[in-house]
Amino acid sequence: MQIFTVLFRTIFFYFFVLIAYRIMGKREIGQLGVIDLIVSILIAELVAISIEEFKQPMAYTVIPITCLVLLEVLFAFISIKSRKFRTIFDGKPSLIIVNGKINYKEMVKQRYSLDDLLVSLRQKEIRDIDMVEYAFLEPNGQLSIFKYNFFKLKSPYPQGLILDGQLQTKVLKYIKKTPEWVEEELAKNNLFIKDIFYAFYKNNKIFIIKKTDVN
Repeated sequence: MQIFTVLFRTIFFYFFVLIAYRIMGKREIGQLGVIDLIVSILIAELVAISIEEFKQPMAYTVIPITCLVLLEVLFAFISIKSRKFRTIFDGKPSLIIVNGKINYKEMVKQRYSLDDLLVSLRQKEIRDIDMVEYAFLEPNGQLSIFKYNFFKLKSPYPQGLILDGQLQTKVLKYIKKTPEWVEEELAKNNLFIKDIFYAFYKNNKIFIIKKTDVN
């Protein structure tokens, strides 16, 4: 009888957790942030305990998992609306390679070793660091790589200048421009920084997507 109880709980929680992850969205499967990882670990632990302690009511597991799912959905909604909230909980990308040079200070700050970097490059089928112009360590731990072009000409800094109506000061400092310059460029089109959903700097120009252009 106990075997059938454990089997039933296993099958039940398989479908229950499957539905929970579908509710939380595809992001949970493809890329785990800090919050996502915590939720995944807690769900796994709760299910394992429920299967082992089969004499306890399943509600003791279903209710906490449901709360975690609702909390995750709420956090995901807030993070979409608030970039500051998203930065606090998910973190920001770290620039590991700049113009073909390794940023050791950032690597130390992120506790990202040279071996970690080389492994990630090999996984991207990159034989030599000299082939990479920029490399970003994403909040989920993955390395995003921008290779040099054929003639190894320098290309623009591959990161948004304005995100969700907020000016990115680090990017601004890197391209050696001032907030006043950005405001003047936007003013030519009767726009303000708060009106911009996304803006990218290239060849001394700002390419923008307005908030009104996003559905």
